[in-house]
Amino acid sequence: MLDRRAWLASLLLLLATIVLVGLSLGSGTVKIAPFDALAALFNQGETKTIFIVRDLRLTRVLGGGMAGAALGMAGCLLQTLSRNRLANPDTIGIDNAATAFAVASVVAVSTTLAPSAMALTGAITMLSLTFALSGGAGTRGYRFLITGLGLGSICGAATNLMLARAPIDAANTAFPWTVGSLNNRSGVVVTLLAWGVVVMLPLAVIVGKRLNLVRLPDAVAQSLGVRVNRLRLFTILLAGSLTGLAVAVAGPVGMIGLAAPELGRRLAGPRTVPIVPAALAGACFTMLADLLGRTLFSPTEIPVGIVTALVGGPYLLWFLLRTPRGKQL
Repeated sequence: MLDRRAWLASLLLLLATIVLVGLSLGSGTVKIAPFDALAALFNQGETKTIFIVRDLRLTRVLGGGMAGAALGMAGCLLQTLSRNRLANPDTIGIDNAATAFAVASVVAVSTTLAPSAMALTGAITMLSLTFALSGGAGTRGYRFLITGLGLGSICGAATNLMLARAPIDAANTAFPWTVGSLNNRSGVVVTLLAWGVVVMLPLAVIVGKRLNLVRLPDAVAQSLGVRVNRLRLFTILLAGSLTGLAVAVAGPVGMIGLAAPELGRRLAGPRTVPIVPAALAGACFTMLADLLGRTLFSPTEIPVGIVTALVGGPYLLWFLLRTPRGKQL
């Protein structure tokens, strides 16, 4: 029954994703009907429409969807690992570290692929340090969270310092990485992100099934044949890789890793680790935020990271206020 509910949740979110892809591909200076935009993906329709959809808009939409999916999966893995529903790449500071490394590469190296590699390195480094300094995740969920917040603040300060001391041209180039933006992203980097998500999704599903047992006390999980420490380390590396790839494309898009797993959990059921629903929900949230940022105040564009922060801040307050006192998050 639980598996059936998870499949139905995934199907519902997949349909929502397809609708948002059509709307996103169709929005812009030249309006295209969603069905025509989806048909253009398969080389169906007018030549002009196919060119606009495939050559001008597809990279942005694909980058947003894949970045959201990666953040949704990373948030789901981290929340399950730490047994804390507030744990995610944003609150633990992973995106701050990835952003700091990416900004450093833009200021110092300024190549197309350097931000991607450096963001990935920063995310994994942050997770490893957080895990080591907090004494691990598991029963120390709050310690894991607070350690990440502290390290994330340091990385945020380092990013601001680099921007303040960098030449004006380099600072302008690096600034979009600090607010979260999908504008003018490299097709090469987006393709790498897409392949990364495709490869890591089945790994995350497998890890998620094992993490169900980590919810039990360590002694019980070990008696069931789970190598707890090895599983936790692999989960950290996987979540860090997903976050690093997402930040390399979109920058720090906040709140996706918090909200997407929660929606996936509500749709799929609380007793599952909703990796696929969280990925699809993350893709939907990111594409919707980017669509709103492009259309609400057109022709002025609001970066996707600002939109998610404007929506995610009130959501976080609502989430905390509706949680009964004394109940574990």
